[in-house]
Amino acid sequence: MIIVRYGEIGLKSPQTRRVMEQRLVENIKTVVGGKPIRRERGRIYIESGSREDAERVARVFGVVSTSVAVKTTSDAETLISDAVIQAKKVIDEKTKFAVRARRKGSHPYKSMEIAGMIGAEIKDATGATVDLTNPDVTIHVEIRDKAAYIFHEIIAGVGGMPLGTQGRVVALVSGGIDSPVAAWMMMKRGVEVVALFMDCRPLVDDRTIDRAMDAVQVLSKWTNKPVKTIVAPYGEALMEFLKYGDHKLGCVLCKRLMLRVAEKVAESEDALGVVTGDSLGQVASQTLQNMNTIETGVDLPVFRPLIGMDKTEIISLARIVGSYETSVQPANCCLGPPLHPETGATVSKVKQAEDVLDMDRLVKETLENLKTLEVSYVEG
Repeated sequence: MIIVRYGEIGLKSPQTRRVMEQRLVENIKTVVGGKPIRRERGRIYIESGSREDAERVARVFGVVSTSVAVKTTSDAETLISDAVIQAKKVIDEKTKFAVRARRKGSHPYKSMEIAGMIGAEIKDATGATVDLTNPDVTIHVEIRDKAAYIFHEIIAGVGGMPLGTQGRVVALVSGGIDSPVAAWMMMKRGVEVVALFMDCRPLVDDRTIDRAMDAVQVLSKWTNKPVKTIVAPYGEALMEFLKYGDHKLGCVLCKRLMLRVAEKVAESEDALGVVTGDSLGQVASQTLQNMNTIETGVDLPVFRPLIGMDKTEIISLARIVGSYETSVQPANCCLGPPLHPETGATVSKVKQAEDVLDMDRLVKETLENLKTLEVSYVEG
């Protein structure tokens, strides 16, 4: 038996909670297949004794923790006997242990009383030492009405909200360190992500798209299903920017075009916004003034989950996500910013440049040649 716990969902209104619980169950089914699953007052139970299943379920967005447990009854004599049997599998005379009990429902004993009785029997059966402050092993007993569950391990979950409960966004994914993390953070809050890769070939080589697709594969490992990915041919538009006289505006113009393409893709995908990996002040295009100017080019919300994080924090998250090793692979994804990039671009100056470049045409030409993929994680 696997016990699945969730957090925020339990704070929602009854109607919202039911919807989110059902979505969470559906998402868990993609991990454990046809194994029976049931919901019961703040818990989800899976008919599986596999620790591998418990670890995989812990990676489902919305899950706070999981445990592989043995189910028994709340009858004190039976519960104590079964707890001793389970404890002897992980405790010997050299082990310091504790027993923690929690109850829901009406029982002829209190939580601390049953914990004490179980602890005494385990001590007699194993010769182990009770240590409630710093135990080597903790035997957990969760009693719910007539049933009880015994376990010794709690596997931390990813938390968040069930994927698919908060709508859909288009995430600009370059394959670098930041953008996959930004997409993952939105996914963790229950948002379905459509990945958009701006393909700069022929100005760059195939390593750029390979790295980006590898990053999307990592994201699909968290969704347990393919991630819809749209590739937008961007090389021709980028060459137009490189020819433009005021090179200082190159980064801002580039980002504005990306957002405009992303907005059009979002409209076709019924998405409610665009996600970027921007972090305030990290590069020239990510000053507050430049981000404001860039964002005025679109009407949809632009979400920046990393806005207040520094690079060290983002890298730490990338390691958790599993995208870091992919993101640091060599790839010439950018031809390099201008020698002296504009850090305070104004809307009026940028619009003048866009008129010269005929930005509407560049957006239209990019959208005419989109390629749609379904990207899945492949082991090895």
